[in-house]
Order: sequence, then structure tokens, then C-alpha cells
Amino acid sequence: MGSRDADIDFTFTRPTTVRALLDALIATGWSAVVPVGHVAYMLNDGDDSYEWYDSKPELIDEALAVLDATANLPYTVALNVYHAEAKTGGMLMFHPGRTDVSFVPSIERRLVPSAPQFTDLAWYLHALVPALITAGLRGYEAREVRY
Repeated sequence: MGSRDADIDFTFTRPTTVRALLDALIATGWSAVVPVGHVAYMLNDGDDSYEWYDSKPELIDEALAVLDATANLPYTVALNVYHAEAKTGGMLMFHPGRTDVSFVPSIERRLVPSAPQFTDLAWYLHALVPALITAGLRGYEAREVRY
């Protein structure tokens, strides 16, 4: 059958921060704490190596400070987010310049009930867009591709 990739690319009116988007999402039921009880985040660097880190929930401020550090602005960073009530989540990937942010549903991905081979991107849009509007969302593009 092949593999499937689904993502939503968000564009913001001005550069944003991981903290700003997380704060907006927390107000609508999202969290940086994933089901296994930790915070997972990723840093890219000048060597173009992607390194994932796990942190304790009580150390979230330190993780956000690293992700939003001036030294990391030229690089891609990411934070996993989770919606406990909906039992789903994914990765928010912040691209250099911080006006473009991608969401990849990767934690207990929600599927379209009548077409389970597809990701329920409409659910994710409904759950993410209202919060992200408060953070300066200008637009989005959602897609799913089979390889």
C-alpha cells in the first residue's frame, strides 16, 4: 500500500515563538506533555543534524528557552504537542524565520471514520486554527500524500 504523509503548514503574519504558539494551544486543551509523561523537542544545528531530547514536564520553561534562543533562530526546531481529551497529537516544526510552522499528526493519528486510510485533517484544523488565529495565523495548507 505504501506510506502516507499528512501535514498542515501554517503561515504567520510575523515571526512567532514556540512559547507563543504553545501558550495559545494550551488555552484550547493542548499540552507539551505527551502520553508517556515527558516533553519531547528537537533541535537542528549548523551540521544539519536533528537531535531529539526528552525533558520532564516541570522543566518545560528551560526547553522552551532553548527552542526560542536567538542562536537557534536560523535552524529548524520542533515540539511535540498532545490533546489529552482527544487522545491525539503531533509535532509542531518551526522553520527558520519562524513565520512558517508545520504540524505533523504523529501521536495516535486521528483517521476519517468512513475512510480510515486517510488522516482526519479537518479535525486537526478545527482543533488548531482557532487557537493559532490568536497568535497571528495568516493562512494554512493541509495535505496528505501517499507514496
